[in-house]
Amino acid sequence: MMLDRRIEALVARRLTQSPAVVLLGPRQVGKTTLALAIAARAPGALVLDMERESDRAALARPELFLPLHRDRLVVVDEVQHLPGLFTALRPEIDADRRPGRFLLLGSASADLLRQSGESLAGRVAYVEMVPILAAEVAPDLATLQRLWLRGGYPLSFLAADDEASNAWRQDFIRTFLQRDLPAMGVRVPAETLRRFWTMLAHLQGQLQNASQLGQSLGGVSHVTAGRYLDTLVDTLMVRRLPPHLANVGKRLVKSPKVYVRDSGLLHALLGLADVRDLQGHPVAGASWEGFVVEQMAAALPVQAQLGFYRTAAGAEIDLVVEHRSRKIGIEIKFSSAPKPARGFWQALQDLAIGQAFVVAPVARGYALDERVRVLPLSGLPEIVQAVSA
Repeated sequence: MMLDRRIEALVARRLTQSPAVVLLGPRQVGKTTLALAIAARAPGALVLDMERESDRAALARPELFLPLHRDRLVVVDEVQHLPGLFTALRPEIDADRRPGRFLLLGSASADLLRQSGESLAGRVAYVEMVPILAAEVAPDLATLQRLWLRGGYPLSFLAADDEASNAWRQDFIRTFLQRDLPAMGVRVPAETLRRFWTMLAHLQGQLQNASQLGQSLGGVSHVTAGRYLDTLVDTLMVRRLPPHLANVGKRLVKSPKVYVRDSGLLHALLGLADVRDLQGHPVAGASWEGFVVEQMAAALPVQAQLGFYRTAAGAEIDLVVEHRSRKIGIEIKFSSAPKPARGFWQALQDLAIGQAFVVAPVARGYALDERVRVLPLSGLPEIVQAVSA
């Protein structure tokens, strides 16, 4: 099954605008496949993989190597293994600022972002590649359910059956903890971080409480627990959704909400191997919420701001999207007949939101009232249009 990844057009467009594009994303998300497809359309493109010793040797003296290839697209995969390259790219780009010279691929990390940000400010465009989206697969219910269960990593989603998919995700988690994080300089025992990650899975969509997490992990400090969380956020495994802090004269919840970003990894951490296990588990609603949050975040304009709204009095809405001068509310319900609670309506009043949506596993969209529509996941384009209007 071939997948048309929508981000490919964005990367290609950025390459026409900027000398260098950094494509960030976790391992196995499809970055290399996408880069090779782009390189195949660029005559003479040069592809280097920093996990290959011969390619690392070729770039050992980038100030000598790169000027020889100024007329070619140079793709550098796993660039975090050669951090000194960012420093060498700055004078090379300044010598020839032609767009589309470099496509740099890396597993996201704080170090990688800092290196590229300090060395290549104003010379580089960033694109984050996320797992497969619902908009990229067939719209039928069975395919959507498979994507939710297995998550969006291509080899997990496309596996022969659920058992093979679950096995792939368990191997991915093990490799990520035992090899990938140490290669990025993370010095935390793999078993400790797996226990922490699993705890986050059980608390999917709940407020961040580093002290509580630290105590549950055996009494580590809230600072240490916060550092573990930062590691998983930096590597795009976990999303920290900030609160929407409006000036409404009410006591607002100010802690972020935390989600394991890929639903398939969430289910693997919790031992949920098939749809029956998932639908009968207490995390099902929170899993669906996180799944929709990721679809929404990927579909919205880059400039849009996402947050959630909650007050001490119980007013609450899952997502508040701000873009330009517009503010849209989004509630997420795991129900075929969703009925927002009183707190949702109070939140709309608090924030003076005139247009809102409820995203649920329904067959078709319909209006709840003159300002709120219920939509299936396939209705996200309608929300994007409302945000961008």
